Amino acid sequence: MDQPVKSGKIPELMMGVKNRAALSACKDHADGVYFSVDRFSLRARACDITLDDLNSFVSDIKEQGMNAYLALNTVIYPDDLPELDEVIDVVASSDVDAVIAWDPAVITKAVDAGLRVHISTQANVSNWQTVNFYASLGASRVVLARELSLEQIKEIRKNTDTELEVFIHGAMCQAISGRCYLSAYVLGKSGNCGECSQPCRWGWKLVGEDGSEVDLEGKYLLSARDLCMIEHIPELIDAGVDAFKVEGRLRDTRYTSTVSRCYREALDAYGEGTYTKEKAAGWKEEMASVFNRGFSTGFYFGVPGPDGMYIEQDMNISVVKRQAVGVVTNYYRKQSAAEVKLLESGIEVGDEIIIEGKNTYLEQKVVEIRNDDGSVQRAEPGEEVGLAVEGKVRENDRVYRLDVPDPAK
Repeated sequence: MDQPVKSGKIPELMMGVKNRAALSACKDHADGVYFSVDRFSLRARACDITLDDLNSFVSDIKEQGMNAYLALNTVIYPDDLPELDEVIDVVASSDVDAVIAWDPAVITKAVDAGLRVHISTQANVSNWQTVNFYASLGASRVVLARELSLEQIKEIRKNTDTELEVFIHGAMCQAISGRCYLSAYVLGKSGNCGECSQPCRWGWKLVGEDGSEVDLEGKYLLSARDLCMIEHIPELIDAGVDAFKVEGRLRDTRYTSTVSRCYREALDAYGEGTYTKEKAAGWKEEMASVFNRGFSTGFYFGVPGPDGMYIEQDMNISVVKRQAVGVVTNYYRKQSAAEVKLLESGIEVGDEIIIEGKNTYLEQKVVEIRNDDGSVQRAEPGEEVGLAVEGKVRENDRVYRLDVPDPAK
């Protein structure tokens, strides 16, 4: 079905990034990125960007013509307040476009420092009066709760002029807007302080008082499918939100590259009047080739039932897997070549590969392999070979092969 008549502006597309490699992967597709430094983030493991590196990283974002949003969205305890002051001072002297927060301590300190504030989905904002309350505190944008329906979002839009942001893709949490205590209780690692160990993704079983196990035809009983709204871009734009947000700062860089490209193409197609359900289905299939737990539309069209869960399989269900191959030992810029030590696996001409590091992301086909005997079709583990590369790589970058199952087998 062709798209309806366009009635709204194209929202800002925001991607989560954890390092410069992820930034490089989405620089041609996203309008803005959100990220964290090494403290006060709900993704504590995404710590490649330090406070000392903040200005440099933001400069890299600005050079790509994108907006920079810093997440400071953990719970703030009394002992954290002095360190929070230090962080706000550094951020206030940077070119960060806004901080993403929900704790009133962060909000007030950021506003007092002259920073723009976007209210995190952690605040569970679910009505227009709450949106306007945060606006009265100085917030310029509110990230709405992921438990809202599309109709509820439309109602909020009618009653506030504050910018609204919604999630359109990525992991869904079992707890209301991510305010989960399961990881803290089970493992002593608080999800509200950025250390969630995701026990909701574990295999569980239901055991009766007599010790008998109940067969539930699956064991990943708490694992929700990923949100995917690529097939509903027109409806989302028509709702009047200002920004679309993609979750996944801790996922691999190919996820960032593929998902950002697909949503960019979808938004551009809508703007050009060429968006169709058939195209959307194609983009969805592409995104199914990167890390995902199966797809659903979350709460947008009603409370999800059993079809919103994926109980049969653990974590990533994509059939395309990354096989570690080796490590870059040298880069020759003039020759557009890399020297690679093959460690885990062999490689051959025609393979799809990824070369990735904290500052590198390159996805290409192997077009040439050279060893001491010259050009070869295949090289085996243990060999050190030269590979033609299509961009700059760095020593110690990792090389992966994309293994795609043959549908005929």
